[in-house]
Amino acid sequence: MEIQPIETEDDYEKAIARIAGLVGAEKGTEAGEELDLLTKLVDAYETAHPTAETKPEIANAAARYTAVWRLRTRALALGARTLIMGVVNITPDSFSDGGRFLDPDAAVARSLHLLDEGADLVDLGAESTRPGSRAGGAYPAVSAQEEQARLLPVLEGILKARPQTVVSVDTYKTDTARAALAAGADIVNDVTGFTWDPALARVCAECKAGVVLSHTRGRPEEWRTQPRLGGPELVAMVRNGLASSLALAVSAGMPREAVVLDPGYGFGKRFGENYALLAHQAELLALGRPLLAGLSRKSFLGHTLAPLFGGADAPPVARERAGLAALTAAILYGASIVRVHEVRPALEAAYIADAIRAAG
Repeated sequence: MEIQPIETEDDYEKAIARIAGLVGAEKGTEAGEELDLLTKLVDAYETAHPTAETKPEIANAAARYTAVWRLRTRALALGARTLIMGVVNITPDSFSDGGRFLDPDAAVARSLHLLDEGADLVDLGAESTRPGSRAGGAYPAVSAQEEQARLLPVLEGILKARPQTVVSVDTYKTDTARAALAAGADIVNDVTGFTWDPALARVCAECKAGVVLSHTRGRPEEWRTQPRLGGPELVAMVRNGLASSLALAVSAGMPREAVVLDPGYGFGKRFGENYALLAHQAELLALGRPLLAGLSRKSFLGHTLAPLFGGADAPPVARERAGLAALTAAILYGASIVRVHEVRPALEAAYIADAIRAAG
């Protein structure tokens, strides 16, 4: 197959648009070969022609990366529009919807519903990492075996119904990640950024998975008692932590193009600290990778809404509109992907945020 080299900015924009149209192409097919060649050409052009969107030191609040995210079986074009990642929790105890989708059939149906509403990816989680949970450590509340028993039937059900679905698995466990990738997942979403199970980086590299690496401060049982941090100190801590996670990925043999970074809202950040992080989120673009933001139904939103709920924190189901406000801010501050529980409202908000960015 012969593809013209990318020599001008116009060539580059056309290549990005073509890659977006090839998302989901199977490896070994003509379309898959075209996708692979275009991805390599785009990477070479970005290296040779750094811009305000690809050169880390001049990233700013209006910048967002135009890049290709390399996954296990395909590549996704990031930056042209915000991508929506729909969340399905296959747990009895998640903070927002624990128990609703523990049944495999219910979880598959929910996943297909999110796809029908416009989700670009589905993120499956089978262990809660809510504040106070016993996630991580030598004896986690949910074993790898139990996590896989919850997760794999749902993953297989989704791919049977919609073979082209891009599925992410939310896990920090090496064994679960390996099993999920073998069953057809494309992405490992590790909320610990390879810090709780260092072997996970090597497995993701060997399987050529795409990864989301989040910043987490401490363990869930510690989050409510951690000392508060000032804004600059917090942002520096998150930036340094994500840089370390990115370095772990690269040292394990992963290409940088396989990595998306997540500031980790709510993961070891006390209520107001999350707003300081959001206000300075664009500074994280200096790390040179696209950002994913997960703000949906977070407890700090409910805490802020307390005056409207008689002084008590707003419950998770009452945080949707607040989440859309935070999501819009995250997009305007450089997020390329947003992780949400309800897709259609998020999709509409993203359309507006993208239009504002395009006009800026």
